[in-house]
Amino acid sequence: MFVKYVWGLFLFFLLFSGCRENESAVTVDLTITEQVTLQEEPGVVTYAYLPQYSHTESYMRHHSLVQYLQKETKLNIRQIFPDTFDEHMKMVGQKKIDISYSNPFIYVKIAHRYGARAFARIVEPAGKDKFRGQIICRKDNTAIQNLADCRQKRWIAVDSTSAGGYLYPLGHFIDHGIRKTDFKEIAFAPGPGGKQEKVILSVYAGKYDMGTIRQGSLDVMSDKIDINQIRIISVTKPYPGWVYAARKDLDKQIVQKLKQALEKLDFNHKTHRDILEAANFIRVMGSIDSDFNSVRQLADRVGINLDE
Repeated sequence: MFVKYVWGLFLFFLLFSGCRENESAVTVDLTITEQVTLQEEPGVVTYAYLPQYSHTESYMRHHSLVQYLQKETKLNIRQIFPDTFDEHMKMVGQKKIDISYSNPFIYVKIAHRYGARAFARIVEPAGKDKFRGQIICRKDNTAIQNLADCRQKRWIAVDSTSAGGYLYPLGHFIDHGIRKTDFKEIAFAPGPGGKQEKVILSVYAGKYDMGTIRQGSLDVMSDKIDINQIRIISVTKPYPGWVYAARKDLDKQIVQKLKQALEKLDFNHKTHRDILEAANFIRVMGSIDSDFNSVRQLADRVGINLDE
């Protein structure tokens, strides 16, 4: 895009500047081009929210938080927006994401593959440091009355690497004797971003019989659809909540500054409360890698390879 911009300016001046009086014409070879690249700004700490929702939603939830962290740590922090869960993971491995805010399933994958390490995790609005997955259908879907009725139905999940939107419900199904082969179809929300919303909309529109989402996602859609037309069939048991992780080899002083700033957020402080409410959590607490062993154990139990 930058190259096109520079080339456009060149043509503009070539066409409209003209030649001055008595100035000889200059022959220009338009077949010769030069690649122009922008240098990356030094000292930037990149911060990425796993794209469970649309980029707009991700920005609205964390923009104030990023501004707070910039001010509190004096670090040049920039929020960036990977399009997919897979891209988010790869960018951590490529050192393009310094600070990852992700679900715990993504975390155990980037820890396993790329050496990322947890340093903080959130406390949910309900006051718990864990969350659940939900299995939903349309309220008027009489073919599904309970979990057992999900057999031979079309299931849409958020993503194969979603915690509340796939892993937790998959474990819940297996715990109740329902295997992946028992479903008529298992699909994942298409396209980049907004995947929780897409699952809800697909169920609402009747495209799929049932869907799986993380607890709290229905609230995001309350101004877009009549969520009273969605019924929660079942909920999973709770697992560790969302986690902040630093990429491998990130300066430990940077990580410590961010950890201290995040833990300093106080819901009883008016400015902090606004930041926390926008981000949809009420507190950030310290965390270590072993806090997520239960997620690793669940992935192993349902046959998911962390390398895939």
